[in-house]
Amino acid sequence: MGRSEGKVNLLEAIPVRGSHVITEWEGDCVVISYPRFKYEWMRRFLLPKGMSPDIHVRLEEHGSAVWNLIDGQRTVQEIISLLAEHFHPDEDYASRVTTYVMQLQKDELIKLKIKN
Repeated sequence: MGRSEGKVNLLEAIPVRGSHVITEWEGDCVVISYPRFKYEWMRRFLLPKGMSPDIHVRLEEHGSAVWNLIDGQRTVQEIISLLAEHFHPDEDYASRVTTYVMQLQKDELIKLKIKN
């Protein structure tokens, strides 16, 4: 996240999907795919024969709903608000969604940008 001076409220951050991530649907669930290796030469030399060059991750219902709302426009707070009615959240709901968003960022599947 861009700013080094001061803290940033994660709820105001806007998640943006990584350009290297492909989204497909299997029924009601999202399957995301991304390259196993960052560089082409690594794929050529390190990928065992018969193994897919991409990693495929099937998201469960809630993860799929969050992923579907990540459009590069909505803030984390807006995503939480949109999902709240459907998932009937408890008081820890916002914390669970923010933890999930942080994990997606850590895994480099999304980037977080700060609203100007």
